[in-house]
Amino acid sequence: MKFKSVTDSQEAGEVQSYNMNNYKSSLEDLIKHKANYTPLSPTSFLKRTAAVFPEKTAVIHGNKKRNWSETHKCCVKLASALSKRGVRVGNTVSVMAPNIPELFEAHFGVLMTGAVLNALNIRLEAETLSYILEHGEAKVLITDREFSPVIRETLSRLKNPPLVIDIDDPLAEGGELLGEMDYETFLEEGDEDFQWSLPEDEWQAVSLNYISGTTGRPKGVVYHSRGAHICWRSI
Repeated sequence: MKFKSVTDSQEAGEVQSYNMNNYKSSLEDLIKHKANYTPLSPTSFLKRTAAVFPEKTAVIHGNKKRNWSETHKCCVKLASALSKRGVRVGNTVSVMAPNIPELFEAHFGVLMTGAVLNALNIRLEAETLSYILEHGEAKVLITDREFSPVIRETLSRLKNPPLVIDIDDPLAEGGELLGEMDYETFLEEGDEDFQWSLPEDEWQAVSLNYISGTTGRPKGVVYHSRGAHICWRSI
């Protein structure tokens, strides 16, 4: 395919033909830098919202209410605390929790470290959960007190248990704390001025989900940063 263009130096009626293949090749040869490229990431959504609507309500859970500025701060502190515990690009952080603020914050805080979020199905039994944690090589497990019975059994099956952080949800009934510390205490280890950055590669993995196995073990499905960003924009 060929297309024609007229430059400023050409007189009217004089045109020059370019080969489309050469045009595409020249685009691919461009060096990516801040002036022409920004990797797509869900974390940019949080950063912008906190800047534009800082006082708008972000989450409501029981008596807890946080605006976007506060939520952004919690996510940054979570990222910082995880980083201090050695969480790096490509590591997996698993979360066992219902739809509560801590899980929402993990969707950003984990990604800010470059790590991969593994949100666990709260209806799974210990055998399957232990397989997922081992297969996904979870470095940290953030778990709601509500699920302590199944998590206790899950951890007993692991050869190398991850660091366990408890969510002491006031609305959860029963259960016990199993981890090294609770979520709020863990956040206090973090720095709200932690300098995080967008991924260098928007095809970098950000989420690991497991589909149920009808005839075998659950299969892991990986989402990349670009795909997750596009999903957020479609909401």
